[in-house]
Amino acid sequence: MDAELQKLIEAGKLTTKSAAQLEKLKPGTFCLHKSWGFGRVREWNLLLNQIVIDFASKKSHPMQAQYAAENLTPLAPEHFLARKATDIASVKNLARENPVALVQKILESLDGKASVQQISEWLIGDVLTEAEWKRWWESTRRALKASGAFSIPAKKSEPIQIRGEGISHADELLTAFNKARQPKQQIAAAEQIIKSHEQFKEPEKQLQSIVIAIENAAARNQKLHPELAFELIIARDDLLARVQSLHTTHIGLTLAKLILDEEKRLRTILPNLPAAKEKRVLQALPAALGPGWTERALHLMEATHGRMVAQIPRILNEAGQHAELRTMLERSIREHSATSEILIWLCGEKQTWGELITPDLFAAILAALEREQHNSPGRGSRLQRALVDDRELLGEMFKKVDVGLARDAMRRLQLTPLFDELTKRSLLARMVKVYPELESMIAGAEPQEKTAPLIVSWSSLEKRRAEHEELVKVKIPENTKEIAIARSYGDLSENFEFKAAKQMQSVLMRRKAELEQMLHDARGTSFENPDTSRVSIGTIVRLRKDATNEEETYTILGAWDGDPDRNIISYQTALGQALLGHEIGESVSLNSEHGVAQFTIISIQPAPLDDTTSTVAPTAENAVETAVAK
Repeated sequence: MDAELQKLIEAGKLTTKSAAQLEKLKPGTFCLHKSWGFGRVREWNLLLNQIVIDFASKKSHPMQAQYAAENLTPLAPEHFLARKATDIASVKNLARENPVALVQKILESLDGKASVQQISEWLIGDVLTEAEWKRWWESTRRALKASGAFSIPAKKSEPIQIRGEGISHADELLTAFNKARQPKQQIAAAEQIIKSHEQFKEPEKQLQSIVIAIENAAARNQKLHPELAFELIIARDDLLARVQSLHTTHIGLTLAKLILDEEKRLRTILPNLPAAKEKRVLQALPAALGPGWTERALHLMEATHGRMVAQIPRILNEAGQHAELRTMLERSIREHSATSEILIWLCGEKQTWGELITPDLFAAILAALEREQHNSPGRGSRLQRALVDDRELLGEMFKKVDVGLARDAMRRLQLTPLFDELTKRSLLARMVKVYPELESMIAGAEPQEKTAPLIVSWSSLEKRRAEHEELVKVKIPENTKEIAIARSYGDLSENFEFKAAKQMQSVLMRRKAELEQMLHDARGTSFENPDTSRVSIGTIVRLRKDATNEEETYTILGAWDGDPDRNIISYQTALGQALLGHEIGESVSLNSEHGVAQFTIISIQPAPLDDTTSTVAPTAENAVETAVAK
């Protein structure tokens, strides 16, 4: 033992155990500290009971000898960090020439195991850059798995380990499958076996039991968890395809048979599958369903999520069913039954489906946006973004049509509440780019805010609000459900229930738009303190007919307060407009059943204040009947 250390022991400043530890920390050696990391012993100053360490973040850091002995871990010269500090060039060369050996050196320096995070921390910065690391690790991981000398976990958070002697990669994969208790775990383990099937020296003996276990699990899960049954059968088929000596033990348990059994549930099953497996099932539809597979695929496209909407057209085109797909798309656009997902896909495929990029598509998009707004108010719309973000799309829809169609579309765009004013004007400008002669329509679209507000009684305003609320919260959602149910009945071209529900949807949407415009323009009042020096809103006017001296009385109230049976008239009616502004004693000409007659105003009195508690909101059925009549 070093003489200086022996003196510290004798002086009681150092224990024998600590002195033995410090023997391994002589100047020039490397060490690790749990907080400061990798360091190199610079010098001893045992007269002051200190040693000095160069850490990356703390150069020439002094430590008490006893503390250093207890908290520093000495590193052997062959330790990876020591080797990197003394010969970085050879480490970089090893990373290029033999990355598997490099990872092995790191694992040996970490007691045989390390996470991907630990490996990256030891390499990024001085051996590899961040960008180089990502590419390097992808290829190195594949090489580690192929070598069979390492245990590579499925989860990134679990450590990579040097495999123990006598344990092959194949044995490890079999053990992982046999330990799996849940179908998802079995599927993941089976997929690892499939990827490494070449490492099994006796595949028939080692893997036939795996085939049996997969098939039994599929049969057990088909009823309650059919998506797991599909994944298991696909895994079984992949294993049989790679290892020809294996065979099925459930003759009737095929992917085609599973599709046939679960045909009615495919719409809910397929979205729960990974994309690649969903595609496998769709590709198997012709073999499973025979001549009717095209119709079934089209129904799935109309009723499912975005990923499948993109998958099905590719499969139909590969099978030569382009015409059938086009017919379905044309019909769904014409009937406004196309889902938002189909419309988003179609907008993205406008180069392929240019013949469908027409004004009809624009109308279908607006109809779908209206459905979205009422089904999920306040949510962002991918379809709206698809229309707004593609600055060429709207122009392409209208570039080959009559200017009258473009004018009608611009009017509808001006009236729709689907877009804010800035977005609306941007869309209108795109159409004017195609039809410059329609630019005046944009200029004429401005003064909406300058329109005189509607004067209405509070009670009539509450009626309209109640009607609007019932439409939004009751009638429109009920109609949406009716459309969904009717769509499930099958062929939309012969589906009376679907057409009737769609017609009612148009009525409800039109009435909703009308009510929203009315409510936007309305200003409520109780008709307090009207000007009785002249006929004004909120006054009762008594008239005398000049020819017969017969008297008539009219109450002039708000825009929605007309009740002819009680001689209550809206100020917007022709009669109301003829009377407004006139004073007592003035003569006015009014239309009557027998022509124009002269009347003299003999009195003007204030009307009773509006009582909002005396009215009952009209039912939505009455509102719909009114809308239909219009």
